[in-house]
Amino acid sequence: MPNTKTTTAPTSAPARQSRSDEAYARLKKDIGEFKLVPGDRFTEHEISDRLGVSRTPVRQALFQLQQEGYVEVMFRSGWRVLPFDFDKFEQLYDLRMVLELAAVERLCNPSLGNSKINRPLIDALAAIWLVPSEQRCSDARQVTEWDEAFHCTLVAATGNAEMTRVHREVTERIRIIRRLDFTQASRINTTYDEHAKILNAILKNRSDSATMLLRSHISSSQAEVRKITLHQVHLARQQNL
Repeated sequence: MPNTKTTTAPTSAPARQSRSDEAYARLKKDIGEFKLVPGDRFTEHEISDRLGVSRTPVRQALFQLQQEGYVEVMFRSGWRVLPFDFDKFEQLYDLRMVLELAAVERLCNPSLGNSKINRPLIDALAAIWLVPSEQRCSDARQVTEWDEAFHCTLVAATGNAEMTRVHREVTERIRIIRRLDFTQASRINTTYDEHAKILNAILKNRSDSATMLLRSHISSSQAEVRKITLHQVHLARQQNL
């Protein structure tokens, strides 16, 4: 009797990988939004219940986050969100400074590179940041997102795809620190003021002024990195930044 049994390729692996990716994204977002803060401890079972997925994709996601320096496994006691690595953050800020200063130089002097400057992107930034004080947004979460977009857009506007890619990778790695800036009430108006000055210098092709202002702007933020306290982290969690 002929064997009529058919076989099909297993489908569980891609599905499991997809669930692992989803668990990774959600956990990384929780860390970035201070729902999980440095020192927090948890078990795979707790995360599995909260996310509604099995422990296998949760474990895969946690191992990936461990490789990226966000969490560590504790012997017989689950997992822990790692403290901030301030040395690494400062190095990333240094790299960010190099990339953004180079971008501003090109925006003010298009002939410096082979990239095509995207002026509409700069105009779009002006529509957000060059507004009367009474029209400024007071939502810290929104301004935090606009702040990140401001710096990414400056680099993207150069038209240099590789510079933009590297800058976005750096931006993602320092995002959690930059959000802590906006636990301070004065930070919103300061950000508007400084961004406006940088933009005005760029729009007038004043390279020296633009780079000086940008350097001061980033240096000021970088100087605050080592002043971060656990209180600020918990305050950010309360404010849901």
